[in-house]
Amino acid sequence: MIIGVPKEIMPGERRVSAIPETVAKMTGSGAQVLVQKGAGEGAFYQDEEYVKAGAEIVADAAEVFKRAEVILKVKEPQFNKELNLHEIDMMRGGQYLITFIHPAAPANHQMVKDMAAKGITGLTLDGVPRITRAQNMDALTSMSTCAGYKGILLAANHLAKFIPMIGSAVGAIKPINAFIIGVGVGGLQALATVKRLGAVTYAADIRPDAAEQAMSLGAKVVDLGVPADQSVGQGGYARMLTPEWLEKEREAIKETVAKSDILFLSALVPNMEAPILVTEDMVKSMKPGSVIIDISIDQGGNCAVTPPGTTEVVHGVTICGVKNIPGMLPTSSTWMFAQNIYNLLNYLTKDGKIVLDRNDDIVKGILTTVGGDIVHEGAKVAINSR
Repeated sequence: MIIGVPKEIMPGERRVSAIPETVAKMTGSGAQVLVQKGAGEGAFYQDEEYVKAGAEIVADAAEVFKRAEVILKVKEPQFNKELNLHEIDMMRGGQYLITFIHPAAPANHQMVKDMAAKGITGLTLDGVPRITRAQNMDALTSMSTCAGYKGILLAANHLAKFIPMIGSAVGAIKPINAFIIGVGVGGLQALATVKRLGAVTYAADIRPDAAEQAMSLGAKVVDLGVPADQSVGQGGYARMLTPEWLEKEREAIKETVAKSDILFLSALVPNMEAPILVTEDMVKSMKPGSVIIDISIDQGGNCAVTPPGTTEVVHGVTICGVKNIPGMLPTSSTWMFAQNIYNLLNYLTKDGKIVLDRNDDIVKGILTTVGGDIVHEGAKVAINSR
């Protein structure tokens, strides 16, 4: 098996899909690994280390895509400005692509259609089910941990205020209010981080267990009033609410959103487009200088006016829709990601080749395109609804 590791080309993305440690495991099991020159430099992994691990350093991305049977990436395929080609256009039928595809996100629908049209077998990391035997493959959880921590630090940098209470000779400055919506892995990490920085914390989640965990971290929990049978799905994940329940949830959070200085959004439904919880009118109600960090942007975002991939000031509020916040923590996030993607690849490999058991829960969760078809249920629902 020939495995290709191209350099990530999303602006500001410093992660890489394999590190010398995982390359050594791949080559040790008989695979040939092609690493694009400089692919690991952003995360401080040098070409020489990859060579020692048994990789072949390849000069450009086009050669990696041409020669490899399996492509390992961090982010979904992008347009390569240097080569004036989309990464999908450098691929061919029968190739495997393992990465975060986020196939339900509206911005990725055409790309997913193009993958299917070319006969690429796409395997999306955000579809790894949260089950015991898949824990060491769960890159979404790993990257959510990074995004929760770094996202709050990003919010602190944008904020025009101290986060904790500050006493001074001219009087005391009150601590800010931080509201975390969606307290899964990323949200809990964000909550713990902003609490350590001294904020008054609020949290909301439609799942009772998640809300209870937030309360244990000292947050004031906003009651959303959604019954458990409507909110909790398979594996303890959140379920997509009906339009009526979504509107009730928006009403429940409206008051707390308005008084928040930091609003951290991480409410996701597995394999589905992210629910819109914060409307433009709710953004208008926030104090000028407030900050929204929307880490759900890869799946469309929880805020109606989050700018995908960038940071903008909207109605006096700084809204961050940066898609690669974990990439701002490149060494730690790359180490975690590379271990996850290697464990998944190793799980799928039998006798030196990828074998997809369509009855396996992990395969069912990650398989996005195969044999010219889009098979990812969330993607099909999202694409057909537009």
